[in-house]
Amino acid sequence: MSPARRPRTRLRPDRRTEAELLASHALVGGMDEVGRGALAGPVSVGLAIVGAATPDAFPRGLADSKQLSPARREALVEPCRAWLVDSVVAHAQPAEIDALGIVGALRLAGARALARVGERGHAPGIVILDGSADWLSRPDEDLLTALGPAGSGPSAPRQALPEIPPVRTQVGADARCAVVAAASVLAKVERDALMAGLEDPGYDWASNKGYATPAHVAGLRRLGAGDQHRRSWRLPGLGAFATG
Repeated sequence: MSPARRPRTRLRPDRRTEAELLASHALVGGMDEVGRGALAGPVSVGLAIVGAATPDAFPRGLADSKQLSPARREALVEPCRAWLVDSVVAHAQPAEIDALGIVGALRLAGARALARVGERGHAPGIVILDGSADWLSRPDEDLLTALGPAGSGPSAPRQALPEIPPVRTQVGADARCAVVAAASVLAKVERDALMAGLEDPGYDWASNKGYATPAHVAGLRRLGAGDQHRRSWRLPGLGAFATG
């Protein structure tokens, strides 16, 4: 068989990175985002926490959520929660994406996730973040002390947000690192359920989860943008409809 025709090998996660970090940190977090490229709905961040007492054997079949069927992802939720020290999925809503931009909204959702595990005494000493870009650490000028001047209005809520721990970025961590794969699965299942449960005037949320499918674009063409759309984005199918 020629190299071009060889089937792609699915990466299987292991615990090497988290084990290395657990040598110097009591708790290690794995974090992954879902919904970054959607046209509508929240951007969601899953955070999974492991510690020294976390069993070496992680749930059977655990993988990057993109490699799993919806049924398999859902079947992994409870085994993942049982395996982990703690876990949470947090969100930034479409209006927050419009106010902060997608990176600021990811940071906000990630900080919300860290705040929730911190309230339960499970703040990680370090976070493994999928990808090559560190979108979690705060920039010098912190966008999250308020929801930003642009698009947020004078009554935008201020939030007490936690200190962000050190971040270890790793390309393909959602496929290679068990704790990040668990975060990926939990975030995908929760966001999909949120989108499927939205009141839907005709955008086909249950099927497309806010992504740009033909049915979604047809709904935008027919109905214009709704409250769940990211109105600062260039939304397809709008024609004469305004996005602001």
